[in-house]
Amino acid sequence: MGEIISIHSFRGGTGKSNVTANVATQVALKGYRVGIVDTDIMSPGIHVLFGFDETRIQKSLNDYLWGKATIDEAAYAIHEVAGDDPERAFLKKTKLWLIPSSIRTAEIARVLREGYDVGLLNEGFHTVIDDLQLDYLFIDTHPGLNEETLLSIAISSALIIILRPDNQDFQGTAVTVDIARKLEVPKLRLVINKALLERYDVDQMREAISQQYNAEVAGVLPLSIDVAFNASGNIFSAMYPDHPWSKVIREITENIIS
Repeated sequence: MGEIISIHSFRGGTGKSNVTANVATQVALKGYRVGIVDTDIMSPGIHVLFGFDETRIQKSLNDYLWGKATIDEAAYAIHEVAGDDPERAFLKKTKLWLIPSSIRTAEIARVLREGYDVGLLNEGFHTVIDDLQLDYLFIDTHPGLNEETLLSIAISSALIIILRPDNQDFQGTAVTVDIARKLEVPKLRLVINKALLERYDVDQMREAISQQYNAEVAGVLPLSIDVAFNASGNIFSAMYPDHPWSKVIREITENIIS
């Protein structure tokens, strides 16, 4: 049975999807069978990092939730459909599937208007793990705390919370950590993103955040102009493996799967 790993942030703009895509890819590059589900249905976008244009999405998570497709029909073998791109040749070395959410305005509006059966998410997660024989299924959650996010957290083997060194993030993260503990998530890790290392000492920041939440910090990702310039255009850690940011991504990856 594969492990479900939810990656979450209390607020938007933390770089959650970028971290999810990079960590999941690094796990896949280690030879594991990996799936990613974009449950950020109201503002999807992780497919962009894999160069997977929305025009190529015939079936999405939305179709599964509304009974118009099976979960397997919405799962795209990224190592096949995106690996032919010379800039993404590294994907050919992986077994990596993506279940995207629809970017179509009408379908996003329908979610806002009608909602969906959240219970189907749990069923779909386990079905796709079994059918694709996944070792890990990464859930890119919607920021904040709503019904589907709470479900994802509750059934996860691990929860990774992304936060920035920002007072609003600190307060929201405290709420998320408290809920995760009440839901008895087996493994809880924090990842600090967009840290201005010119002003902060990494070890001191790691220790202070760890003590504040009584939780392990899996990594401190620096605020990087190179990552910003990449603009979610590709999997940065695979393109530039020797970059300091990429080294922290691998550190986080090892922590999660150890």
